[in-house]
Amino acid sequence: MGKKQTAEKFGRFAESLAAWSLRLKGYRILARGFRCRVGEIDIIARRGSLLVFVEVKARRNIAEAAESVRPRQTGRITRASSVFVQGRPSLDGLDQRFDVILVSPWRWPVHLVDAWRPES
Repeated sequence: MGKKQTAEKFGRFAESLAAWSLRLKGYRILARGFRCRVGEIDIIARRGSLLVFVEVKARRNIAEAAESVRPRQTGRITRASSVFVQGRPSLDGLDQRFDVILVSPWRWPVHLVDAWRPES
């Protein structure tokens, strides 16, 4: 298996682990790998009146994972979240939050709650 395939496999595993960690905290997963013209969101989850858009970052260690979240990417995720909600009017009144889950080998995922706020 090539380096790229290994990284993709680890990324999919990381997203599954992140989704399970959210489920254990009482979140319901609404979508995984949501893609639209303006961006992509790894996980969209809901808990009560809160809608959470989650970016999952998997790297060799937690510090590298944290450093890999870039402003350009958070902008794309923010725009994609608007598209997601526009297509689902029933979710429109919910509070929204943007989280990051960091994954590295042999560690439980680190959940960064309210990792960024969209620019108004």
